[in-house]
Amino acid sequence: MSEPATPLSAAEHQALHQLSQELPDACERLDYVKRMTDQAANKVLGIVESAQEDAQAVARQGHELSQSLQRLAAAPDLSVERARAMMRLCAAYAAGAAGFADRVKGLQTEIMMAQDFQDLSGQVINKVLNMLRPAEMPLQQLLAAHEPPQAAAAEEQLAGVQTPDKALQQDDVDALLAEMGF
Repeated sequence: MSEPATPLSAAEHQALHQLSQELPDACERLDYVKRMTDQAANKVLGIVESAQEDAQAVARQGHELSQSLQRLAAAPDLSVERARAMMRLCAAYAAGAAGFADRVKGLQTEIMMAQDFQDLSGQVINKVLNMLRPAEMPLQQLLAAHEPPQAAAAEEQLAGVQTPDKALQQDDVDALLAEMGF
């Protein structure tokens, strides 16, 4: 036979009532943060992918130019016309590399701007936390007063949100990204 439930104090009742009123708004705010985070992550990944393609093209052109210059330098019959043609290729490559550097600078700015959600999401998360914290203790007390004994054992087995001591370490994340080619 279970113990009778302890009645809630007026403050506990008020905190739980407030939580029930604010919970839909808190959920909506967290959904907003999730959408902003998803959008920023997708935008950053797209920008990085684009920059990688440009970097590969510049690297390929640089390797080809280097090989051509080495062949030209080793040629016993280097004419002025061939040297001028190679200089034009070098100038074109230098212009392309400068353009690439300008694009990368612009992409870096876009990446920084894509992170603008961070300040807003922090504000939203703080507001939601401020909504939830006052009701935490009364809710725990209410649940403890009405919890069947076997539910407590099952709750200990459930894994919750990753905390810093249980979360993946940065080295694990870096290794995973390296495996994926990033």
